[in-house]
Amino acid sequence: MTEPSTFILHKTDGEARTGVISMPRGDIRTPAFMPVGTAATVKAMYPGQVRELGADVVLGNVYHLMLRPGAERVAELGGLHRFMNWPYPILTDSGGFQVMSLAKLRKLDENGVTFQSHIDGARHVLTPERSMEIQDLLGSDIQMQFDECIKLPASDAEVERAMRLSLRWAERSRRAFRPAPGRAIHGIVQGGAVPALRVESARALADMDFHGYSIGGLAVGEPQDVMLAMIETIMPHLPANKQRYLMGVGSPDDLLESVKRGVDMFDCVMPTRAGRHGLAYTRMGRVNLRNARHAADSRVLDPLSSCPAARDYSRAYLHHLVKSGEILGMMLLTWANLSYYQELMAGMRAAISEGRFADFYAQTKEGWARGDAPA
Repeated sequence: MTEPSTFILHKTDGEARTGVISMPRGDIRTPAFMPVGTAATVKAMYPGQVRELGADVVLGNVYHLMLRPGAERVAELGGLHRFMNWPYPILTDSGGFQVMSLAKLRKLDENGVTFQSHIDGARHVLTPERSMEIQDLLGSDIQMQFDECIKLPASDAEVERAMRLSLRWAERSRRAFRPAPGRAIHGIVQGGAVPALRVESARALADMDFHGYSIGGLAVGEPQDVMLAMIETIMPHLPANKQRYLMGVGSPDDLLESVKRGVDMFDCVMPTRAGRHGLAYTRMGRVNLRNARHAADSRVLDPLSSCPAARDYSRAYLHHLVKSGEILGMMLLTWANLSYYQELMAGMRAAISEGRFADFYAQTKEGWARGDAPA
């Protein structure tokens, strides 16, 4: 396939890697965390804030955008970048996972999925070709093949059926992909928690010569050690000169462990969702601002943070906002969480570049384990 972007691997430290995905709308520094902008917005954040925190790319979703406001409408309005005022790279998920998890009624066959919208019950059909058409209308920079993602645990037979269907859909997605300057398509490795199926999927997708490779079907109910074992199983079978994206992951610890094993890109709703529910992620671990012990705590979340939300507001005030259901509390904690995630990624990039990832890994784990004693 024509190479629309360049992945330059700058340095490795063990299996951990740092590099740059060079695209016309901007460089994506790896390892990269993509804030989730499912419906053309990162919840509770201004686009400019997201960029200032260090995000090079955000994620949008086919399922949600096809239902509201509609891909054709977004195209008429100049594409997703203009629509959401984000002139930098955008990655779109194909919608397969959301169809399986959100649609009211659905029927899956070789052609695709027929489903009813969770919003209004309207009937829709999503196929590999339609998914790629929607992503073309949105104008995203990195596009995902259409796949079937099943929840774990599942029987080996069910995992194998879904993996083979996803491979056939990968071929169709690849043919339907519409090349354009600066546009890339990823294949998605499936296979549940069955090592042989994961290897088969990875090898088959590598033979199709996608621009990048995503690892799907993890963080869907399995323990972390199973997820990490699957990453270790997959990595030797993916091209070293292509970016590797672990979909829907995860906690700060998931990110640290996965980078250690060679993953380049991540997305997850965890930092934004947690922020809306009173939970902060910090270098001292998680802080639940709903807890009564914070009601009279004059300390800030983290005096060393570069983020005003973590540095300039007392825990007592954040606790008050959370308990009162004030929107500002959601905004501040989302801001603080996304800041911490981007600081964690920047720290990993620097550590890999300087050959000290093992030390960074140990120090980060120590900070989380030590925690933050109450005042």
